[in-house]
Amino acid sequence: MTAAKKRIIFCDFDGTITVNDNIIAIIRHFNPPGWEPIVEQTISQQISIREGVGKLFRLLPSSMMSEVVHFGITNARIREGFGELLSYCRENDIEFYVTSGGIDFFVYPVLEPFDIPQDHIYCNGHDFSGPNIEITWPHPCDGQCSNACGMCKTTIMRRFPAEQYERIVIGDSVTDFEGAKLADTVFSRSHLTTKCQELGLPHSEYETFHDIIRVLDKGKDES
Repeated sequence: MTAAKKRIIFCDFDGTITVNDNIIAIIRHFNPPGWEPIVEQTISQQISIREGVGKLFRLLPSSMMSEVVHFGITNARIREGFGELLSYCRENDIEFYVTSGGIDFFVYPVLEPFDIPQDHIYCNGHDFSGPNIEITWPHPCDGQCSNACGMCKTTIMRRFPAEQYERIVIGDSVTDFEGAKLADTVFSRSHLTTKCQELGLPHSEYETFHDIIRVLDKGKDES
């Protein structure tokens, strides 16, 4: 008898755990000249995520560090049912990882109340030492990915082999496209839903994490 695969969730942060996309919200709020074309080029995949996010933050001077950090933290709103999903994962022995294209200066503080181990949170870093804000990339693409993801979600996923794990992706945007191709189960909204439809990838749409819990619970009963 074949042992059941262990379930593992890779969950996006911006626009997924949070209701809004913090990167876009920060840039829109401070409104530096020239940001809109960069966002459009990134979402349409004309430029890489790493290039796009790097360019966006480079539009902001490091002298605005306090204001940018404060807005990034206070602007975030958690999507309904997130705490309940974490409880469900603990109760059902589902590993939970945050795989975020966001930046540590807002990702870590926003997630702090939820007691997620820091080694289960992957995101990009920051450098305020120069004249403009620079994003750092501690989790780059491995040799199997050439998309210049910045924070490479598929690199993280490949550390958990498909033979041993049922890999579940929860996301909403361009940073989740490649991970969705590797996943056994995809929960999608917004741009990720559109991409799944284009690629013919099976997916379940969600608005709150309660929607996801219902599907996971049904899958548990059927397995």
